[in-house]
Amino acid sequence: MYSKTKPPQRVISSDAVKVWRMTEIISDLIILAVLSLLYVLCYYFDWKEWIGWILIGLAALTVIAAIWGIVFGPKLKQKYWRYDVNEEFIQIKHGVWNEVHVLVPMTKVQSVELNQGPFLRKYELYSISVGTMGTTHEIPAVPKDEAYELRDQIAYYAKIKEVE
Repeated sequence: MYSKTKPPQRVISSDAVKVWRMTEIISDLIILAVLSLLYVLCYYFDWKEWIGWILIGLAALTVIAAIWGIVFGPKLKQKYWRYDVNEEFIQIKHGVWNEVHVLVPMTKVQSVELNQGPFLRKYELYSISVGTMGTTHEIPAVPKDEAYELRDQIAYYAKIKEVE
């Protein structure tokens, strides 16, 4: 007989919303800059008229997606991210529309990494990557102290030895 696993309860940092918003803004600005450049080239080189209309349509869709991605997306993503670690499993649950619940057995864990880009560094957050034979699972935006503690806990449970 098997025991029922409780759903994960730990949440990622609320500062993740700020990080994801900044990332979204930068990527949307880059996309809009490329579309604007293409539109200028379309006008300058007198391309077919329909190409300009397609570029305008893509820019409009980008603006709509940017509004969603900046205003609503990060908050919902943070609200639905959950994780937990115990001696048997790492549990990761996420997804606003399509809920994903992953159980990673500790016996399959081969590596644990802490990753930190410039935006995460600003808020002293880390993403934890857990490597298995087949894939990598990530827990985003964990506060610094908790991230180091979690990394060490996973390594201990998985019996990973640190190489110097």
